[in-house]
Amino acid sequence: MDGIRTTEHKPVVVADDVHVIYKVFGTGKKARQTKGGLAKKSRMREVHAVKGVSFVVHEGETIGIVGSNGSGKSSLMRAIAGLYPANKGAVYAYGKPTMLGVGAALLPNLSGEKNIILGGLAMGFEKKEIFESSQSIIDFSGLKDFIDLPMRTYSQGMSARLRFSIAASKKHDILIIDEALAVGDRQFRLKAEEKIRQMRKDAGTVFLVSHNMKSIQDTCSRVLWIEKGELVMDGEPKEVCAAYITAMEKGDAE
Repeated sequence: MDGIRTTEHKPVVVADDVHVIYKVFGTGKKARQTKGGLAKKSRMREVHAVKGVSFVVHEGETIGIVGSNGSGKSSLMRAIAGLYPANKGAVYAYGKPTMLGVGAALLPNLSGEKNIILGGLAMGFEKKEIFESSQSIIDFSGLKDFIDLPMRTYSQGMSARLRFSIAASKKHDILIIDEALAVGDRQFRLKAEEKIRQMRKDAGTVFLVSHNMKSIQDTCSRVLWIEKGELVMDGEPKEVCAAYITAMEKGDAE
């Protein structure tokens, strides 16, 4: 199988010839099942988002995922997290993948503090654990002065900081971070990158999807380049990022 790497750690994620195909309306919105079935075929089209991707990820690796917009990165991550079914091939995970994205739902009318409790419970914390961890989550997020305010009053960056802080407070077997660091300020991004490195040392496995090549190179031990649904390159961060940047500059991956 492509993507197998020699390491002393056990495999935790295996993607074996994964294909993800979904139907969308002509507007680009995904189709939904209705009582009368799907919309007329004339309004539907198939998107082959992931095309036969294979790789093996081992315990303790931090995997950067790069690629242009619409390349299939997020679809692949959702397949790993179990949110999208593989139409062909399979994903095997040792442990439960947890996906953290900028669009992760917190309740806008509740305060940041109450969302910490709900988010912690959703991740499997016991009530006692989340109450004990809430102050350290607030401190890490840097949102102490805003934590009693409704989430709807937060900026995108503030919301992303809180989501990351909640997710990073728990030890995950596999954590998938989809662009969550892109909207944070530089100081928080550096804190988050250090936290990811610490999680890697603790033998957790992290996937980081980002357009920020510096974050990828500073944080990740390996990078996968996904383009047009295919795995273009799998290797050392500097090498893969350099090849990706060159291709973007030439317009090869548009």
